[in-house]
Amino acid sequence: MLKEPALTLGKQIHTLYLDNTNCNPALVLPSRQEAAHQIVQLIRKHPQHNIKIGLYNLGKESLLEQLALEFQTWVVLSPRRLELVQLLGLADVFTVEETAGRIHAVGHMEICHSNMLRWNQTHPTIAILPTSRKIHSSHPDIHIIPYSDHSSYSELCAFVAALKPCQVVPIVSRQPCGGFQDSLSPRISMPLIPDSVQQYMSSSSRKPSFLWLLERRLKRPRTQGVVFESPEVSADQSQADRDSKKTQKEKLSPWPAYLEKQPSHHPLRTKKQLFPDLYSKEWNKAVPFCRVFFQEL
Repeated sequence: MLKEPALTLGKQIHTLYLDNTNCNPALVLPSRQEAAHQIVQLIRKHPQHNIKIGLYNLGKESLLEQLALEFQTWVVLSPRRLELVQLLGLADVFTVEETAGRIHAVGHMEICHSNMLRWNQTHPTIAILPTSRKIHSSHPDIHIIPYSDHSSYSELCAFVAALKPCQVVPIVSRQPCGGFQDSLSPRISMPLIPDSVQQYMSSSSRKPSFLWLLERRLKRPRTQGVVFESPEVSADQSQADRDSKKTQKEKLSPWPAYLEKQPSHHPLRTKKQLFPDLYSKEWNKAVPFCRVFFQEL
């Protein structure tokens, strides 16, 4: 991120909103490359096992791609996760066919003791949870590897020291965020915020977000569903609709009213009444005229 053009211009950063997921000096994490190497070594120690990798809804897709290329095998995904990796433009190493490969990406909640017993009944299986969270392994074949998409504490310190913002605001409220005081710049004047933005921020901050959304939803006009009426009212309304349509049809119709009432079983007779000039004596032969007339239409 420090290579981004917007951050290389030397502009003063007033407020830095920081992802403090791993902002804990006591939590020492390896780099992603080192953690991925640990996973590769673990899989190599179990060449005959199926591999279940527990993931959240988003993240670790590049790790799956790396493992597929490393072991020359398909990675089995759910249809929904397959759509996601296709949007990310990764290598074509993913499938939804259950028996196509030995590496399966599953939801992290599926990595549990009961599932490990069930999986091992059909085929030897190990499970890997690539996460920096402190999780207790409920089965000896569940392995927790500290692979994280979030920056480690040392990376966060290096980033803040390079930017030297005036203040740091954490985005994860339940996680600690400290140790950056020596890397902050003196306070500068706060950039001007439009009054409309300030009013919106102050009004929305006074209410919990879910209550505010609920209030907005209640204020919306309710869409009325199906209304059932009595047969008498429906019949009267239907008759009124038919009369209205009939009146409108008479106004828009190009045909005289007396022609519409006549039966239409003799088209030539009707055409003679509409086009009397064309039916003169010299055009008394009805068949040639009829043929030419329909060709023009």
